[in-house]
Amino acid sequence: MKDHDKTDFDEKAATWDANSQRVKLANDVADAIIREMKPTRDMDALDYGCGSGLVTLRIQPHIRNITGIDSSKVMLEVIQAKVEKLGLINVRTQFVDFERGGKAVGMFHLIVSSMTFHHVNEPALLLRQLYDLLLPGGCLGIADLDKEDGSFHNDNTGVLHFGFERAYLKGLFGRTGLREVRDITAATVVKEIEGKGRQEFPVFLIIGRK
Repeated sequence: MKDHDKTDFDEKAATWDANSQRVKLANDVADAIIREMKPTRDMDALDYGCGSGLVTLRIQPHIRNITGIDSSKVMLEVIQAKVEKLGLINVRTQFVDFERGGKAVGMFHLIVSSMTFHHVNEPALLLRQLYDLLLPGGCLGIADLDKEDGSFHNDNTGVLHFGFERAYLKGLFGRTGLREVRDITAATVVKEIEGKGRQEFPVFLIIGRK
């Protein structure tokens, strides 16, 4: 991301969880991940683009260890404060700025990323990096918006893709080497859009196995 995009996330970090619609979306995505990807307590997991940890901390009770990665240091401070308050010992964080060539460290049985790919310039490159972090037999799940007209965000600063065609991302999964690729609708966000009325924005979860 460009510097102004990251600063925007830094500024929003303290109040990120105050948006009830955002929290509901994270909970819906986490529920779908738990239901469809079936994390177990012998797994090490990664949440890429973890933000304030809404999805991370929902998955945490179901696995052995989980690492939250983000390009906003302030977001990572927010999740770390939650971890300390809850006394959790199986949650770690890493600062990784993918857009500046940063790379995550570790190997994982389960990798998820929610509402992050539309902020990434080259999704295929990020998908390859996540694939390389996945242990043989491990599962990767990406949740993001179906293709939309740009109405979803009130401010499109830092939004590099107005969602994705599922077929496009599933094709990327296959070309990256993932198998058993499938998709579901993990959530639907309903918003009032000025001049357009109520609009539904489906959020997919695409899953593949290494």
